[in-house]
Order: sequence, then structure tokens, then C-alpha cells
Amino acid sequence: MNNSLFEQLAAEGILSETSLQKIKDKNANRLFSVHWEIKTLMYCAVLLLSSGLGILIYKNLDSIGHNVILAFLLFICAGSFFYCFKHKAAFSANRVASPDGVFDYLLLLACLTFISFIAYLQYQYTFFGDRYGLASFIPMVVLFFTAYYFDNIGILSLAITNLAAWLGITVTPLEILKANDFNSTTIIFTGLFLGTLLIVAAIFSRQRDFKKHFEFTYNNFGMHTLFISCIAAMFHFYNVYLLWFLLLMGIAFYFYTKALADKSFYILLISTLYAYFGISFVVINLLTLMNVSGLLPVYIGLMYFISSGIGVVLFLIRINKKLKTNDSI
Repeated sequence: MNNSLFEQLAAEGILSETSLQKIKDKNANRLFSVHWEIKTLMYCAVLLLSSGLGILIYKNLDSIGHNVILAFLLFICAGSFFYCFKHKAAFSANRVASPDGVFDYLLLLACLTFISFIAYLQYQYTFFGDRYGLASFIPMVVLFFTAYYFDNIGILSLAITNLAAWLGITVTPLEILKANDFNSTTIIFTGLFLGTLLIVAAIFSRQRDFKKHFEFTYNNFGMHTLFISCIAAMFHFYNVYLLWFLLLMGIAFYFYTKALADKSFYILLISTLYAYFGISFVVINLLTLMNVSGLLPVYIGLMYFISSGIGVVLFLIRINKKLKTNDSI
């Protein structure tokens, strides 16, 4: 609280010196919120607990036994889910607040231990055989259901990540996974499909007003996936990289207009940086095709990066001023 107003009132004789001193003492000892600090520590505690359990199991695998480990993971998972189901709020298509302070953290712990349980079951006993896609499909379905049923954006992020893993395992031949060779046409097109699917899900969330606050998460994952897939395609399909560059610029224009509509500087920044990378790729390729001896192409390239870098910064500053009226990163 600003004390200048009360000092002015005291100078005009409206407020006594005793009252002014009491106000100053109260403001000097004001309480401040540690909400986000506590939330961060709680999330770190859940992640450390999950990591610690993994390390404990790994180091004592021979003495503990596989069945005991699976039973322990299942116990934590079931107990956490039981608490969440018991204390959950009523389902709604709109945002739902957490019923208490530990709800979200136990929900995260339940999902993490469930993923660990399925992964351990498949790794140790090959429960699903060679159907590795099924081992990722089941957690994906559970995570999406959990995210919507309990209205949790963090779990939605886990579900989207699992969706990407499931698509990658499903469409990619096992030989590519074993060889760790991801320079694959199939993976690029899968990335484009996944990114488009996530953008469609974001549009559906907004237009249908069904978990509308999930839109940003879908857009965030979809945006990065589409841009990265297009850039990878520019390298992989080098002979026709200009076609992929046009697609990249089309995606950048879509998110540019969306950033202006949503007043989101974050989306504007990301789309600008990816577009700048694509433009720089084209410029460097054109410079390498110049039939000029000497260091002229190098000097032109240096001048390009200096001038374009300044131009991008000025562009972002100018556009950000337009978004300041209703900033919503």
C-alpha cells in the first residue's frame, strides 16, 4: 500500500500523526502471499518422491522383488486416485477449482505412478507382448480421462505427450526405433498430423465452450509440433524446401493473427522466431547458390543477420505495444 496518500492527508490535517504512524506500522508488517512458492515446492515434492521411488526400486530390485514393486506402485496409485475421486468437485464443462490444497498433487502422483506401473509391467513381464503401442495407448486414455474429469491442465500436458509417444510408436517401424534413427519421412508427417489434431482440439474447446481453458495448452503443443515438423521437412526434403517454407509461413501467419486476436505476446513471439528461422534458412541457401568468389556471400550473410535481428526486435516491440491494452500471455 502506498503511504504517500496518507502522508498527504496528514499534512493537510485530515489525518492525525498517531493514525499515520499506525498505518505505516501496519504496512511495514504486511503479510505477503507465498501461494506460488508453496505450490512449486509441492510439485517438486511429488516429482522428487516419484524419482526417489524409482531410484530406490532400481537399487534394491533383487532384494525387493518384482511383484512387491508392482504392488507398491499400484497401492500408491489406487490410494491417490481414491482420495481424488472422494474429494472431487462436480464435473463441469467450465473451469473447476481444486477442492483442497493437496488434491492436484495427489492427482499428479496417481498419474505418474500409474504410468510407472504400466511401464514396469511391460518392461519386466512384457504384459502386452510386442504391442508397444498398446502399452502407451492405455495410459494415454487414462490421462485424457483424468485431465477432463478432474479438470487438470498439468495432466492434460502429460496426456498430450503420451499421445505423441503413442503415435510415434504406432506409425514408426520397430527397426527405426531400435536404430534410433528418427530422420524419417513418416515421423515428419506424423508430427504434422499431431500438430493439426491439437489445433483442431483447441478450436473445438473454444467454439463448443467445453473446457475452454484447455485451448492454450492444445495450441501450445500444436504450435511447436507444427513448426518443428515443417523445419525438419525443409531439411529432409531439401529439393522442395521452398514448398515447406511456404507451409511454414502459412502456419506462422495463422498464429500471428491468433496472437493479435487473443492479445497473446507469447504466441506472437514463438511464431515470429520460427518464421525468422525459416526465412534465415532460405536466405542462407540462396547465398550458397551465389556464383560469387571471395567472401562477399559471408559479408552479405553477416549484414543480413545483424539487420534482420534488429528488425525482429523492433517488430516485437512495436507489436507488443498494441497488445499492452489487454495482455494475456
